[in-house]
Amino acid sequence: MITIDQIKELRDATGVSPVEIKKALEQSGGDIQKAKDLLRIWGKKIADKKISKETSQGIIDFYLHPNLKTGVLIDIRCETDFVANSPEFKNLAHEICLQIAALKPLFVSGDQIPEEFLDGEIKIYKAEIANSGKPENLVAQILKGKINKYKESISLLAQLWIKDDSKTIKSLIENTVAKVGENIEVKRFARYEI
Repeated sequence: MITIDQIKELRDATGVSPVEIKKALEQSGGDIQKAKDLLRIWGKKIADKKISKETSQGIIDFYLHPNLKTGVLIDIRCETDFVANSPEFKNLAHEICLQIAALKPLFVSGDQIPEEFLDGEIKIYKAEIANSGKPENLVAQILKGKINKYKESISLLAQLWIKDDSKTIKSLIENTVAKVGENIEVKRFARYEI
């Protein structure tokens, strides 16, 4: 039997609606961990459906480090003004600002990185690998792996979240999409440092 305490516990942990929590608890036989896993799976499905919806509302958020030497501006969008003013959305914007301040991404996603930008890195990696004496097919795999790792390090969405390295920024956004029920998109950001 599902109890109010179980629903409250999951609500506090996930922020998902009580109706969805009750469904997850019923399907998991009252097991809280299995219910959390179900909610995560359902949230991913919701996020995938929402990704095609237009994001015409949103906020500009900022973060200024206490030393006054680093600042971040972010343009983050959603579908409605109602969600843009919600605490979940504002919290997400703040968390992403902290991420940008700490890890210095250069692009929102990997597909925004111009090939010319990667050319310099590719030359450096080729020079490093050239004298390694490894077979040509292995050199190609190593080069591809190094480039992918570099792309992840400079792409905001691919970076591991500084507060929980089991999540990426993309998955953090997807979790918020599941909570608020709208598509969310980071349009652009700027990081300043003295």
